[in-house]
Amino acid sequence: MVQRLNTRVRARLFAGGLIAVALVAAVNPALARDRIRVVGSGTVFPFTSAVGEAFAARTGFKAPVVESTGTVAGIKLLCTGIGDRYPDLANASRRITAEEVDRCAANHAGPLVELPIGYDGIVVATRKDGTALTLSSTALWKALSARLPDHGRLVDNPNRSWHDVMIDAPDLPIEVLGPPPTSGTRDVFIERVMRQTCLSAPETIALDKDIDRDQACGPLREDGVYIEAGEYYHLIVQRLAASHDGAIGIFGFSYYDQNRTVIDALTIDGVAPTPASIASGRYPLARPLFVYLKTAHLTLAPGIREFLGEYVGAAAIGPDGYLTTRGLIPLPANQHANAAAIAANLTPMRRP
Repeated sequence: MVQRLNTRVRARLFAGGLIAVALVAAVNPALARDRIRVVGSGTVFPFTSAVGEAFAARTGFKAPVVESTGTVAGIKLLCTGIGDRYPDLANASRRITAEEVDRCAANHAGPLVELPIGYDGIVVATRKDGTALTLSSTALWKALSARLPDHGRLVDNPNRSWHDVMIDAPDLPIEVLGPPPTSGTRDVFIERVMRQTCLSAPETIALDKDIDRDQACGPLREDGVYIEAGEYYHLIVQRLAASHDGAIGIFGFSYYDQNRTVIDALTIDGVAPTPASIASGRYPLARPLFVYLKTAHLTLAPGIREFLGEYVGAAAIGPDGYLTTRGLIPLPANQHANAAAIAANLTPMRRP
């Protein structure tokens, strides 16, 4: 009888222990997670992957799992919640928005640490032996906008060839391989080219007053001219290299820099994408790159502080760092020092 009771008590204690372990694991997912998880931008993906490998080699921690989900999807995942199901950091090829920060706060997934890592330019490129189109922001808008102003009203985009949008261009069909809606690269391209160019165009200003300008200034055409080619930009490069003359691709500078033997970058508004023109901001599609840390996960994944230290170190993002050989445009010295201080102090960002 006593032995049977002891068996029951032991069984209950064992079951209770399992429940306690499960509760602790739910509160502290570090018990189940043995490495950092990073999601987000396809542009930043190769940089974070390289830093992860160096971090693992230097510290003995396991290399982070890095997923190319796109900036929009990555930040959404980061801000959805805390725990083992959710990532610790997000790569971003544009700055996080106030609405996204608010979503993080609402889901108790803040505060965030915003870490600038360098600069990039959105490159518009063609295959190596393709026609060197001389593009302007206006030509890109007229080639890619879903609707265009026409005598005070909006019409579906009728332009099918580059000659339609640039009188001195050859009669080559417009085909653009670009990122999907989950991409920060697409967000920046739409804001800088589609929206800003459109809003300042005389044709848009002349639209009837009852027409919503947002209908003309932002949406990309969906008639097959613009082809969503995914978040893995190396696949866009491969498709572009095998495409017909007149096709162009849109992706970050590093992908062009690593594939100069098969593709050529085109000038935008007379400026070529170079490290100097991007760093100075002269290139129209220059933009900063970021990594965002969810501070609620600092103790839930091993080695986060060390990983950030590796990322902002001179060996990685300095003027001669290993990421510059992969196409990252380095931060100026004062901005680099600021990034290092943010990483060391885990300074929470302010709402944009």
